[in-house]
Amino acid sequence: MTERNADDPGSTTPTDGPAPIRLGTRASRLAVAQSQDVADRLAKAAGRPVELVTVTSEGDTNRASLASLGGTGVFASALREALVAGEVDVLVHSLKDLPTAPYDGLTIASVPKRADARDVLVARNGATIETLPEGAKVGTGSPRRVAQLKAKRPDLDVVDIRGNIDTRLGRVDDDLDAVVLAAAGLGRIDRLSAATELLDLGFWPSAPGQGALAVEIRADETDKGLLAALRKLDHAPTRLTVTAEREVLAKLEAGCSAPIGASAVVDAELLLVSATVYRPDGAEYRTASHAAHLDGSAQDRLDEALEVAGRVAAELLENGAAELADLVSSVSGSPAEGDHSAGPGLATPAAEQPADDASTNTGPTTTSPTTTSPTTTTTTD
Repeated sequence: MTERNADDPGSTTPTDGPAPIRLGTRASRLAVAQSQDVADRLAKAAGRPVELVTVTSEGDTNRASLASLGGTGVFASALREALVAGEVDVLVHSLKDLPTAPYDGLTIASVPKRADARDVLVARNGATIETLPEGAKVGTGSPRRVAQLKAKRPDLDVVDIRGNIDTRLGRVDDDLDAVVLAAAGLGRIDRLSAATELLDLGFWPSAPGQGALAVEIRADETDKGLLAALRKLDHAPTRLTVTAEREVLAKLEAGCSAPIGASAVVDAELLLVSATVYRPDGAEYRTASHAAHLDGSAQDRLDEALEVAGRVAAELLENGAAELADLVSSVSGSPAEGDHSAGPGLATPAAEQPADDASTNTGPTTTSPTTTSPTTTTTTD
């Protein structure tokens, strides 16, 4: 086994056994919980210990709104710098926070099975969106959720909030009547019971990739044992649907404040991709849906997902979506092979592997001292 020297995060003190895999994560309760889950599975698949290395980003320390910081990508930049610098071996991201643009030298090696993609309402007295009192104060930091709340209930007083899940939950019954959060996040810290309403994706599409995780590595990684273990964690159906959702976002070239929801599902080998672009005040929106029959190899299916997503984006733009939100309307051309705009490595199959089985997720992990890395601001939704 290998122990991290707290005085020098880049050094290790060898002991018996294989060197641990260093897994980079943000330090929040949610980030550590989801990284720990991946670490357990990775340790079992690789037959090696995995240690968590915490990395602090500007998004963790700056309390300004996400839009002013450059969008949710601000959480990923410091982690990626640590990976490129060799301070960690793998990263775990919330996929919805990961920019769609390629990052030089990195690739998404694994997409584990997705958790619940829905949003939830947490409200006083068990209220739902329909039963919230007139003028109720509802907190969210997401421009998409602001627009959706306003579209459903124009009378609501929507308040911009930041902070971790526990902080946001604590404001209900304090200065807010309700907050809107991701079901997956609540579930990962065992707080889903706080939800008073689960918001159906049919009328309330969530962020592209919400509920899914992405495991990122260096593109030139040569550790065959690590690569094989990551392939075992990959869940092909999840990779397929999140690729489609993120391709819609990429084709729309959405700015950091663009309120966009997207959902992709597979039913009986039919892929259905839907997306909605909202005006920021929720007064108008445009929706498009397209489907395709899936056939052929894993790569053929991913290529089909990209094509269907492109049709959804094209229809949205043709119907005036660019005038509703902060979009750069370009759907011309297609990404080069192996360099799809849904995300670096996302639209390439990890391998032909059986579905990820959460019931086998056990394995040793340790936690290392926090590593702080400089950040850059990234623009995405």
